[in-house]
Amino acid sequence: MTSDYFKDKCVWIVGASSGIGRALAIELSKQKSQLIISSRNEEKLIELKETCEKNGSKCAVIPLDLADSQSLKNKASLAYSQYNKIDFLILNGGISQRSLINETPLAIDRKIMEVNYFGNIAITKAVLPYMIQQQSGHIATVSSIVGVFGFPLRSAYSASKHALHGFYESLRIEHLKDHIKVSIIIPGRVKTNISVNAIDKNGLPHNKLDKGQANAISPQKAAIDILKGLRKEKKEILIGRAELIMVYLKRFSPFIFSKIANKIKQE
Repeated sequence: MTSDYFKDKCVWIVGASSGIGRALAIELSKQKSQLIISSRNEEKLIELKETCEKNGSKCAVIPLDLADSQSLKNKASLAYSQYNKIDFLILNGGISQRSLINETPLAIDRKIMEVNYFGNIAITKAVLPYMIQQQSGHIATVSSIVGVFGFPLRSAYSASKHALHGFYESLRIEHLKDHIKVSIIIPGRVKTNISVNAIDKNGLPHNKLDKGQANAISPQKAAIDILKGLRKEKKEILIGRAELIMVYLKRFSPFIFSKIANKIKQE
């Protein structure tokens, strides 16, 4: 994708050390964005920084933990100080789940919500004053197709993504007057380690790749499609293949959706 749309724009990517976040950073570095990359894994961030700088992009590393929401206001201040602006905030960090509701302790639900919901909105609330001051900015949060409908073994994950929709749709309306754009990114299957790193009922890694994910779109393809959607200022950016039909069925033909969903195997 060739465009000057992101050139010299400050883009802060949270959850940048792997998967979609890493692919976004690399693609944006080719477009000469001014990058800030964050995640818990500082070692991987430093490796990514070197790759981005080889592509001719400035890149700053700010390690953070979404579970530590009290620290995120200071992280946002540090991010803003890198280039004295934040044009784009892309929130890609989070954890998934693979466990049945009746076997999952409430502590696991809270952990997933703390990272996927409260961590994301804490950063957003910290960045928002800068964007209001600028009278510009674009915030994009990565949800999931299970943020549109529930799915077996992902109850807490699905709930946390549903919550993001409510928050960011409200944010969009409240700050339209401040020229702040909001996009909700809705990936289907993408070939990442999200299922491998998902936690089970004991809070331990699932360590299995979901069926069908091996043949999913690549993180690079996802990143290119996401950036196209951001350029078009889309409110929702759907990413994936045939599985996205479930999103449309849920919205426009809930009866057919229910028929299909009831046949989904719990695996």
